[in-house]
Amino acid sequence: MKRLVVAVTGASGSLYAARLLDWFRSLREKQPLEVGVVFSENAPTVWEWELQQPMPRDFPCYAAKDYFAPFASGSSRYEAMVIIPCSMGTVGRIAGGISDDLITRAADVMLKERRRLILVPRETPLHAGHLENLLALTRLGAIVLPAMPSFYGRPSDILGLVDTVVVRVLDLLGLEVPSARWGSESPVSSV
Repeated sequence: MKRLVVAVTGASGSLYAARLLDWFRSLREKQPLEVGVVFSENAPTVWEWELQQPMPRDFPCYAAKDYFAPFASGSSRYEAMVIIPCSMGTVGRIAGGISDDLITRAADVMLKERRRLILVPRETPLHAGHLENLLALTRLGAIVLPAMPSFYGRPSDILGLVDTVVVRVLDLLGLEVPSARWGSESPVSSV
């Protein structure tokens, strides 16, 4: 059983998180997955604005200040966390060791326990402070996977384009998914 955390911040790009959850729904039929979800304070507003749909209710969701969530402790055995999309404010707080909500606390747990932390920032342009924070997190062991879609698979629609990022996240989590690597087809038809 893979135990994973998905955090959604208020950065634009809720579709990336929605697609990741779609993939988890599809994959848990074949692979045992336990997924906990946490939204930042502003994420629900952005989610509903961008996607025109309510937040998901089919995964355990934890409040932004719920420090009793199982993944707020290193003893919980959650093995990986994805922050998608990840705001630059969240990047800065994690890089600075500031655990002021469940997202930054859980990220801190992943780093201190040497577990996988994947950040999917969706911001442009970046100033030197953003880049320094991303570099600091990389040095701490996090994986920075910017929401930069690829085109070599020739995605035919927006979901296919978004999936070029999301499938790379799934690949880094060690889940069995169609390849998002050079020379492969776009995986959008698989979900």
